Amino acid sequence: MPEPNLDNLKTEAFRLIDSAADSAALEEIHVKFLGRKGELTLVLRSLGELPPEQRKLLGPQANSLKNLLEERFQARRFELEKKETDQRLTGQSVDVTLPVGTRRAARPHPLTQINNEILSIFQELGFEVADGPEIETDHYNFTALNIPKDHPARDMQDTFYIGKGNLLLRTHTSPVQIRVMEKRKPPLRIIAPGRVYRHEATDATHSAIFHQVEGLAVAENLSFADLKGTLALFARRMFGPQSEARFRPSYFPFVEPGAEMLVSCIFCKKAGCRVCKMTGWLELLGAGMVHPNVFNKVGINPEKFTGFAFGMGVERIAMLKFGINDIRLFYDNDLRFLEQF
Repeated sequence: MPEPNLDNLKTEAFRLIDSAADSAALEEIHVKFLGRKGELTLVLRSLGELPPEQRKLLGPQANSLKNLLEERFQARRFELEKKETDQRLTGQSVDVTLPVGTRRAARPHPLTQINNEILSIFQELGFEVADGPEIETDHYNFTALNIPKDHPARDMQDTFYIGKGNLLLRTHTSPVQIRVMEKRKPPLRIIAPGRVYRHEATDATHSAIFHQVEGLAVAENLSFADLKGTLALFARRMFGPQSEARFRPSYFPFVEPGAEMLVSCIFCKKAGCRVCKMTGWLELLGAGMVHPNVFNKVGINPEKFTGFAFGMGVERIAMLKFGINDIRLFYDNDLRFLEQF
């Protein structure tokens, strides 16, 4: 096989690149030299047919020329695109007499509205807003909350684990309570809003990503009566002065005793309807007195201090307050839905 003349190929390629009139012509030149059947491409493919000494000499030269041509093509492409853009803009005119488009007034998302309303109510009661990471450790999300490994309660909050370590996406904002109690001494009152994650199939009432607001109060001589009074006041502020609250026993690993709070149905006023399943009451949140094991984990003496905690879903309250029957509507970004709020 005759030895290719790389100097002639380089000279010819540079001449054609520099004389290309537009981007389309430059692309044709690129195909001519560097396409699948381009002149330099064929040279590179044929190097294997040359004697070792010749191949050792021409191989680096051919690869160097390929890189050089790519740089030349890129520089010329930039020049031509800028030139074509300038020509296109020069030929256009802007009619400054045309009316401007109408602007829609921005407003908070309905979940943001409800979240802010919840925080406002509890801040007026002396609760301080606290925050924490969404990527948590197994210790803060489970163990410190009286949910040891292999405990059946973990099945209630299946989550997403990260890598092979003990990192996970938090299933509730309760880890914020643990972090605060580790750093601060009682008395304390905090409210912890945030996004949480659970490994659940999405349907009309469930989502793998949702929002929670949890509260914690720790002091001497706090009782379940303090918890009931705080949450009953919250219900009246959120749903109206006519709202009533009642509690029924329930299990949560990190509180004892635990309870669910129900509010009188805001749709039928306890008469019974489809939403409340003819009971007159709607389940709203979970709560209870902080378990002594949790206090022991964070170094608080359960013989001296007591506390109560509660947690609610922002989507749940928004669905009740706005009469929405499908949680997925909050995440569809449909302006026809969002503009109602």
